[in-house]
Amino acid sequence: MNSLLNSPASPVLVTGGASGIGEASAAALAAVGRPVAIWDLQADKAQAVAARLAEEHGVPCVGIAIDLCDPAAIAPALQRTRAELGAPGGLVHAAGMVDQSGLEQLTVAGWDRVLDLNLRAMALLVQAMLPDLRANPGSAVVGIASINATLGNGLIPAYSASKGGLLSLVRSLADALGADGIRVNSVSPGQIFTPMIAPIVAANPGVFERRILLGRLGRAEEVARVVRFLLSDEASYINAAEILVDGGNISSQR
Repeated sequence: MNSLLNSPASPVLVTGGASGIGEASAAALAAVGRPVAIWDLQADKAQAVAARLAEEHGVPCVGIAIDLCDPAAIAPALQRTRAELGAPGGLVHAAGMVDQSGLEQLTVAGWDRVLDLNLRAMALLVQAMLPDLRANPGSAVVGIASINATLGNGLIPAYSASKGGLLSLVRSLADALGADGIRVNSVSPGQIFTPMIAPIVAANPGVFERRILLGRLGRAEEVARVVRFLLSDEASYINAAEILVDGGNISSQR
């Protein structure tokens, strides 16, 4: 039997769950019997993904529309999640955005929106979910960071800063919650073919692949399997860690 089936059965809240790595993570979790709350700015897509996963895997799922840049939206969305699925014992913060304005075109509003969504929302979500996480033995949190937290990219200063901050936030939260048995880790994907990156890949054929040791872009489900592992009892002694899923990009000298 797949040992991941022995994972905690408590619901998992997945932000950005209507597409990309968030959707793939939600699917991977539902496949091993974990109910999933899909939070996303796109209401129709969130509800459609939730309905599909519920039908395919026979687990309760709910799609909830939310703008995570609005802190006041968190409490009612969490209240609905509890009412529909019960207290969540896991969080995957996959919601994110990129602002490719570079330094010269950077604006205060653009900077704030990227940092509010990619970074601040995770801290506020964990804060709001503390009673739920503490009530569920084996609770765990995964933040989706990026190799751009480490590599320099002049086109995306706000995104890079947000992901670097997320790595530090994960370590801080792991320290704060370790005594409660709540694990907090991050996954740093490399170039993963998702809707966010598809236009960039199309405009630069072969550029990303040349640097990656495996010679190809990653798939969202390859990241999702690592997320699922970190939320499971199989990862019971992994805490405050960053797991790279980049096909050998950061280490490359190509």
